[in-house]
Amino acid sequence: MIVTRRRFLGSASTLALMPAFGPAFAAQATGRAEPVPARYVTLKPSIFADAMAANRRYLLSLDPERLLHNFYTSAGLPPRGEMYGGWEAQGIAGHTLGHWMSAASLMVANTGDAALSAALDRTLTSMARIQATEGDGYLGGITAPRGGKTVPGKVIFEEVRRGDIRTDWTLNAGWVPIYAQHKVLAGLIDANQLAGKRAALPIATGLAGYMGGVFDALSEAQMQQVLSVEHGGILESYAELYAITGDQRWHGLAGRLRHRAVFEPLAAGQDKLAGLHANTQIPKLVGHARLHEVAGNPADAKAALFFHDTVRHHHSYAVGGNSEREHFGQPDHQGEQLTTATCEACNSYNMLKLTRHLYAWQPQGDWFDYYERTQLNHIMAHQRPDTGQFVYFMPMEAGAKRDYSKPEDSFWCCVGSGMESHAKHADSIYWQRPDTLFLNLFIPSTLDVPGGPRIELDTRYPQDGQVQLTVARAPKAGQAIAIRRPAWAEGATLLINEQPFRQEPRNGYWQIARRWKAGDRIAVTLPMTLRAEPLAGAPGTHAFLSGPLVLAADLGSATQRFDDPAPALLASGRPEAALTPVAGATHRYRVTDVLGHEREIGPFFPMYDRRTAVYFRTFTPGSWAAGKDAYLAAEAKRADLVRRTIDIFHIGEQQPEVDHALVAATGKAGEFYGRHNRAIPEGSSVRFTVARRPGPALLQLTYWGRDTGRTVEIEVDGKLVATERREQPSAEEWVVVDYALPPTAAATSTVKLTARKGDAVIYGVRSLEPAGPKPVRA
Repeated sequence: MIVTRRRFLGSASTLALMPAFGPAFAAQATGRAEPVPARYVTLKPSIFADAMAANRRYLLSLDPERLLHNFYTSAGLPPRGEMYGGWEAQGIAGHTLGHWMSAASLMVANTGDAALSAALDRTLTSMARIQATEGDGYLGGITAPRGGKTVPGKVIFEEVRRGDIRTDWTLNAGWVPIYAQHKVLAGLIDANQLAGKRAALPIATGLAGYMGGVFDALSEAQMQQVLSVEHGGILESYAELYAITGDQRWHGLAGRLRHRAVFEPLAAGQDKLAGLHANTQIPKLVGHARLHEVAGNPADAKAALFFHDTVRHHHSYAVGGNSEREHFGQPDHQGEQLTTATCEACNSYNMLKLTRHLYAWQPQGDWFDYYERTQLNHIMAHQRPDTGQFVYFMPMEAGAKRDYSKPEDSFWCCVGSGMESHAKHADSIYWQRPDTLFLNLFIPSTLDVPGGPRIELDTRYPQDGQVQLTVARAPKAGQAIAIRRPAWAEGATLLINEQPFRQEPRNGYWQIARRWKAGDRIAVTLPMTLRAEPLAGAPGTHAFLSGPLVLAADLGSATQRFDDPAPALLASGRPEAALTPVAGATHRYRVTDVLGHEREIGPFFPMYDRRTAVYFRTFTPGSWAAGKDAYLAAEAKRADLVRRTIDIFHIGEQQPEVDHALVAATGKAGEFYGRHNRAIPEGSSVRFTVARRPGPALLQLTYWGRDTGRTVEIEVDGKLVATERREQPSAEEWVVVDYALPPTAAATSTVKLTARKGDAVIYGVRSLEPAGPKPVRA
């Protein structure tokens, strides 16, 4: 039997699985739901429609033939366009094409977009030609460096097939090759499923068959070694192919793609996420959710549910995003991780995908409380609606700004997921099951289901809390309309034809069962209540929300430095009492911080070109008197370090090592006391680049105080600048050492570290301006 998503969601047989989750899960299950297809939803003018329009312009500006450049060269064919820059030129080509196909398919599924549909057709024709030339189903654009040359990704996969497997952050020196192949495969599946491009399916099964042949050749131990390298949602794609085709081969391969080191603790209800690369893990759990839907293994569902709950409640920030420097930290310790590298956009993209799966199993409003928070406060902040460009990290550090991609010279993972995020604003507003139509997101739109209801949704939400639904064509007899009542909306009311609806919400919804008729009106009022939310791990630090919106202080233009102390507040009672509403303006407040500076506070997401503060240290009069001097000293030190820092290299982490062109013949990355590091065996070296500004600078390295009896030579741009002899008494502390660098006019310097005595372990690298005219070794 072909186990389609629709068949799963409507199948009574899946109900029998619920007791395996335990009584709590079984009690919460209220019947399956599925999204109303986006083709029946038309967005009205709003911030969401603007975001989709900007995204469409960007999608159409990209040339798929240029994204196929490496695909052509891999197959020995002349390319039809120049390669793009950024990540497309750094060995990961193909991931952008996959995201582009998915985003274009989402737009076609929603609006029938003729231009994007035609572009998809042309792209699939080219891909089929390239795949036919390869001759074995392979299709890809990844490359890997080998002896000063670049080899096509197919070389990597054939080595792996033979059992020649070398892993660190890479797979046989290829940067996340399976991840890139997953994006291509997912794009093809979306072209078939969403855009109705039947030519995509044989290309997808050909590619899946090639990759499956590689996996089939591996033992279980080898398979797990391969899966230790980031591989995206490849499990989800095989589960989806099984759902589409019913081919048991795809089911078997999906089962083999469980990364047991991550899956098994989660299935057992254990949070062992600290130190893991966040977006490596989230797609795995999306895959487990999909595999559960098509195959019914309760452990897959347990892992997905526990993971979502853990990340949402113990690893996330107020905007809904998670991670710092792309990694999960210790649970409930976000107070230690307010930096410029918080909240990778891909993480939220994938968490929202996972939320949709879990909501389908348990249609309760709480899932969409989280979805809405993340969509409004992270995803809407992540794209500039004027240019359609994207942010990689959403910084939570006070005074930080957003850094946007360039149209043809970035192509980060967050550019690819951003294309998808802003192509799908119509796909989760309305959900349904036979007896109920659910309204989950208050986005101005028209729902028009042939043979079913037509409903007009009009609102300025989230600017205000007034939502109006008009029934233009009635739902079928017996179908209730369920409207999400957000958990934060105390005092919310609902009127039907101007008459109060008296029933209390259930499972997060006003559930209205009546005989509907054309002209019926539902009016919802959601009070935009101000509230404070403490930061996990820092109970004296708060974010503020007004209704669904996270607020932030405006700290000035992004083009100007912010060197002042982070704004802190004085409040003798509830923290929100420190904020004064601006008369006649929703979501707008003024506050005077502890140093007497008046700040304006408003919605965070539209502060595209501003420096902001989302979190505020909050003092009582007594605690301020006692802690003022320490606070000011710490803030002065922090601001000085921010001002002087040129580049931070988080050595031992995958993306920073790629960005800084690290080369290491031996040694490996590790983690100790929550800090990533790289070991350099005695006699070996590592080489990397760091950014510079004109003039002198300092190179700052971090060591562990117990690593004594070791010697490291430090060369910069081919010259020995220092020999570090770690002969000090052993100490349980981090040791930070500054080395003076000669002036340069270059934008980067090349650093070479050689372990001359003992193994060297480096825990952090930073380049910064000297504190004075004569930098000295610390």
